[in-house]
Amino acid sequence: MRMPAILLLSAAALTAQPLQEALRARIGEFQGTVALYAKNLDTGESVGIRPADPVRTASTIKLPILLATFDLVAAGKAKWTEPLTLTAQEKVSGSGILGVEFSDGVQLPLRDVTHLMMVLSDNTATNMVLERITADAVNAYLDRIGMKATRSMRKVRGDGNQLKAAQGFSAAGRLPENQKYGLGVSTPLDMVTILERLERGEIVNPEASKEILAVMRRCQDENGVRRKLSGVTIANKTGALDALRSEVALVYSKAGRIAMAITVDNMPKVDYGPDNVGLLLIADLARILVDGLAKR
Repeated sequence: MRMPAILLLSAAALTAQPLQEALRARIGEFQGTVALYAKNLDTGESVGIRPADPVRTASTIKLPILLATFDLVAAGKAKWTEPLTLTAQEKVSGSGILGVEFSDGVQLPLRDVTHLMMVLSDNTATNMVLERITADAVNAYLDRIGMKATRSMRKVRGDGNQLKAAQGFSAAGRLPENQKYGLGVSTPLDMVTILERLERGEIVNPEASKEILAVMRRCQDENGVRRKLSGVTIANKTGALDALRSEVALVYSKAGRIAMAITVDNMPKVDYGPDNVGLLLIADLARILVDGLAKR
């Protein structure tokens, strides 16, 4: 299998070469495609594999949705305490608890619904948030912060064979060329830039950035980046589709604050177990990136 071109954005060539070799060795004959970008926010050293290529986001698009919600609240166009009503229309299958465990008509504060969207990756919660703020508002916010390669396309349809008709399209999501992306599109470079701006307190305002990272640190999915980085604080969001696993994460390691975004796609076998080959690859790549981008 032909190896993907690796883009190294590092001034430390002696450090970069072993990292490049380690990434190549682990990806090896992986049956799928890999796109990633990682940066040590303390040293500035970074590495990427197709970092600017558009990738399907799956549930990692929920992070930009959260950013846009914080922006609307800061602008006085939404309130964290305002109630959102759970409806049968918004309920979908897949990750989360609202679609199965809660009754139609239940009302929850906007803040609580966003927490479920992020911490449990609740698909129904995501639809409730998008019903309130719209995917177009998400994209308008992304335009303002310069993340033009990242787009929210529509609401979640569900998982597996329990798919509802697609709803809540943004203008970008209605374009024929974007149908292949599903929920959203981004690039590893965009996602790492978002993480870096969050860590700098530049998303919405310092208080909002801090709160967003606190929510991400409570993510319950430990099968990817968190898998082999025990004892380290991590703020992350994961995503999964039949042939895809993706993750964006900020790792607060002794080697420095490492922001990373990893997407593996086009896997030939559908496997939603914890030992999916894509998850195992992400776990190993995260460990290699933390070690390879360590402070010297």
